[in-house]
This record gives sequence, C-alpha cells and structure tokens, in this order.
Amino acid sequence: MARVVLSAFPMIDPETYREVLDEAVDEPVEIEVAELGSAENLIAAADGADAVVTDIDTPVTAAALDRLDLRVVVRSAVGVDNVDVGTAAERGVTVTRVPDYCTDEVAAHSVSLLLACLRSLKAYDDDVAAGGWSWEAGQPVRRVSASTIGFVSFGPIAKRAAEQLAGFDADLVAYDPFVEAEEMAAYGVEKASFEGLFDRADHVGVYAPLTDATRGMVDADALARLGEDSVVVNVGRGPVVDADALLDALESGSIKGAGLDVLAEEPPEDDPLVGRDDTVVTPHAAWYSEEARDDLNRSGAADVAAALNGETPDGRVDPEADWL
Repeated sequence: MARVVLSAFPMIDPETYREVLDEAVDEPVEIEVAELGSAENLIAAADGADAVVTDIDTPVTAAALDRLDLRVVVRSAVGVDNVDVGTAAERGVTVTRVPDYCTDEVAAHSVSLLLACLRSLKAYDDDVAAGGWSWEAGQPVRRVSASTIGFVSFGPIAKRAAEQLAGFDADLVAYDPFVEAEEMAAYGVEKASFEGLFDRADHVGVYAPLTDATRGMVDADALARLGEDSVVVNVGRGPVVDADALLDALESGSIKGAGLDVLAEEPPEDDPLVGRDDTVVTPHAAWYSEEARDDLNRSGAADVAAALNGETPDGRVDPEADWL
C-alpha cells in the first residue's frame, strides 16, 4: 500500500486527491493530512511515506530528504524555492510543481495591482469613506498609455499580463536572460538588460522566481533608476525585491507606490510596507480562483499518481533547469 501525506494547508484539497488517486493508482493508497510548516514536522509526519504534497511554509531540506524514503515531493504551487531540488535528485526523489494552474489569475492580479496604484484607488476610496469627494485626493495620476511598463522575468504569467496590457497602448519592455528577443516581440515586448529596463520603465512588474541569482535583485540601485511617479508591483516572490530599499524609495517619495502580493515574511509581523497610504498589499492571493484551486489539486494528484505508478509526472522539475 502506498502512503501519501498531504499538508493541511488550505490550498490542498484531500477530497480531490482521494478521487484522483483512487481512480489512477495501480495499488491501494492511504492518504493522511498533517500539519507541516517545518522540516521537523515534515520528518515526523512523512516517516514511511511514499509521497508528500507540501506547501509554501514547509522547507523540504536535505536533512529531511536524508531521513525520509520518498518517491515524490509535490510542491502545490508554481515555485519550488522551499524544496532542495538538487538533493532530491541525488536521493532519487522526483520533485514536481504545477506551473500553469493560475497563469490567468496571477497575470490579472498583477495588472489589477498596477492599475490600483496608478489610478490611486486606495486614496480615492479612503477619501470617500472619510466623507470627502475630491478628485485631488489621488494626485498625481498619469495616463497609462503614456507610460512604459517593464517586466522582470518573462515567463508564462508575464506573457499573459503583457497580453492583458496590450489594450492600454503602453510601451512594454522585459528583462529575462532565458527568453529571446524574438519571443518577447511576439507579445509586443522589447527585450532589455536589467539596468536598461529600470532606466526606461515608468512602472515595473516583478514576476521572477526566488533563486540565488534573483534574491534581492530589485535593489536600491535599480529603484533609483525609476521616477517619482513610478509603481513597483511584485507577484513573484517577496525576497526578489529588497524590502528595505523599497521602503526607503517610498519614504523618500522617489517612487509613487507599490502593489505587493508577496512579502519577505508571510504572514507579515509588523512589516512597515503594510498599511501605508502608498502601498496595496494582498495576502499572497494572486493565484486564487475556484477554478485555479481545482486545477492545482487535480494536477498535483495526477503527478502523485504518475510517480506511484512508476511513470514520469507532467510537472516534474528538471534539477538542471537554468532558472533554479
């Protein structure tokens, strides 16, 4: 009998896993739900398990992988920055992710954050709620079509956001060393260097995964290249943007605002970026729709089933991938 441990994280739906695994796996499957959240809890809960479906809060460390005898680790999300993919490969453990379950949702959320900041929706809402009725409450607001919008990383989500922004007639530029200029041009986007993007862009959307190369890449030097009407949106990973540098840029007025779905620490504890008049912060919810949650669980369950059946899961992460 195969044993599968599911994180009790709310994104993960045991009923969907049971439905898929009962139908697709060649052997009987025992499913357990456990509170993870740490490597120690993971080791305790997954002792003797064949598969683990984990969450953003649980580090799948080399030490944990050494203690367990897993066949597959499913990261129930797009990113795998909390999984030691290299050690897993060395131990013969397949790591999978679900790369495309929320492409439309995160793209739309990023555009929504950008427009909310550009159009000063928070300031207007606060003013009306306080009894005001003034167009001046949101000053200054600039025309979207007169701007250049930059993408830090140009994967599927950024590409979808570029398609959604096409109707606003803004100029679009992107930095991504793994995407050719011709591919960007197909989306109406011009390829730029990292510094060149920040020199040209009025507003920047960050879509990058968290790796050693991307951690803190949007730093004080990058932010200093933007203008006082600029907006920074982050729907990638919190630590890709240097939080102290972003706060300094907002405090000094050297940029207009920030729309953040991800933070350096989640959930935040006394994060000075939260609750400001010039920030819009959402609780790492860009991925969410009812349809996306169903896709996430069905795709993850299908990967577990494939691994238990000795097949290659669709969501397998290549440990040699350039973006890791």
